Amino acid sequence: MKLATLKDGSRDGRLVVVSNDLVHYVDASGVAPTMQAALDDWAAAAPQLEAIAAQLAAGEVEGKPFDQAAAHSPLPRAYQWADGSAYINHVELVRKARGAEVPESFYTDPLMYQGGSDSFLAPRDPIPLGDPAWGCDMEGEIAVITDDVPMGVTPEAAAGYIKLIMLVNDVSLRGLIPGELAKGFGFFQSKPASAFSPVAVTPNELGDAWQNSLIHLPLRVDYRGEPFGRVEAAEDATFTLADLVAHAAKTRDLCAGTIIGSGTVSNKDEDGGSGRPVAAGGRGYSCIAEIRMIETIADGAPKTPFMQVGDRVRIDMVNADGQSIFGAIDQEVVSASSS
Repeated sequence: MKLATLKDGSRDGRLVVVSNDLVHYVDASGVAPTMQAALDDWAAAAPQLEAIAAQLAAGEVEGKPFDQAAAHSPLPRAYQWADGSAYINHVELVRKARGAEVPESFYTDPLMYQGGSDSFLAPRDPIPLGDPAWGCDMEGEIAVITDDVPMGVTPEAAAGYIKLIMLVNDVSLRGLIPGELAKGFGFFQSKPASAFSPVAVTPNELGDAWQNSLIHLPLRVDYRGEPFGRVEAAEDATFTLADLVAHAAKTRDLCAGTIIGSGTVSNKDEDGGSGRPVAAGGRGYSCIAEIRMIETIADGAPKTPFMQVGDRVRIDMVNADGQSIFGAIDQEVVSASSS
């Protein structure tokens, strides 16, 4: 089942069921007016939404044309958004570039920060940038949405609380991060609004591509109209998304509608090295910071600039038939004064 939220002028939009090929949709407000309302009563809402999806697939109901540009992020705002560190290769690169070792605990105890969840960007909304010196970067990630998760859940049990999956552009302002972390209180200004894919899908929608709470497909990141990343989302994952859900729930219940992110999807090279650009035959990267770190390691200084006004990033994932699964996040950086 594929679900989306259409913009309708309200804060939380309108829930719709989307066809597998992302061509049509059916209004689902008779089941739940919003995505959050559906998640709040998932046990009752999900079977009704699945029934609508089956009718749409069978041609028993007439769908309307689905315009990805009319979609908001599946949850335009959420009670909680926490981003983890499933891919330690990303952390290793950042640390290696500044001559620091990765603590052993990072391989058994995930990093996680609590992001701003009061307002997300729509998947086709521009990214407003106040100052190019802030170092605007995209981060291509996977995220899951849970229903109510009990405190102390095990990773094995946590998998059952994952109800929806989507893609993320976790925008980061790299120039502001060091100063914030130096204060010892974590991210705030350096993590502006994120954007999520037009569509969220249930795990069963992914078929064999969803195994062990990871998606076994490449994440496609295009930057400035060129392939930038084709990173395999199930490889080099130190933690699964269920591990991250359990980590978040160690000392608290998680309410329905909690979003947990994977962190930047990141691979080592086939020979175990730091990774090569797509243009050089590698899998590339899901953020600019990684190629800058590799340039620093190799040459002593980075040469790839961060995103500038006018730059565009596109994040997508396709199935074995080449068909988009979640729809695409497609965003242009604009001056905050003109957004």
